[in-house]
Order: sequence, then C-alpha cells, then structure tokens
Amino acid sequence: MDIDAVKKAIQEVRPSLQADGGDIEFVSVDDAGLVKVRLTGACGSCPMAVMTLKQGVEAHLKRTVPGVKEVVQA
Repeated sequence: MDIDAVKKAIQEVRPSLQADGGDIEFVSVDDAGLVKVRLTGACGSCPMAVMTLKQGVEAHLKRTVPGVKEVVQA
C-alpha cells in the first residue's frame, strides 16, 4: 500500500473538515487496505462523524488510492 498516496488523499479532504471546525489525522495503513485515521476537533464529537468518515473520507480514498478497502476511526 502506498502510504504517501494515502496521506496525500487525506490532505485533500482536510480543508472540508477544517471548515466545520474539525480535522483528520493519519494513523496507519496495512497491506490489506485498511486505513486508520483519527477525527479531531468538532469531528471527534459530531454525531455525523461516522457518515463523514464513510461517505466522505473513505469514498475519496477509495476513488484516489488503489487498494484502499476501508477507512476506520482509530
């Protein structure tokens, strides 16, 4: 798995999260395509965080980084 590509894709979604008072941090990625991130700020306690993670972050990473299977909160 290309860690640099995963980190770059995460950087691409950060401005959207930061606009709402939140942020995202890369934690890890494994060879099976599981990406772990940490949502912080307003995103850390938002009831919509799971939807943001799956429909926003995970969808973007799957589109832009070959091999990403799932994105989960660390």
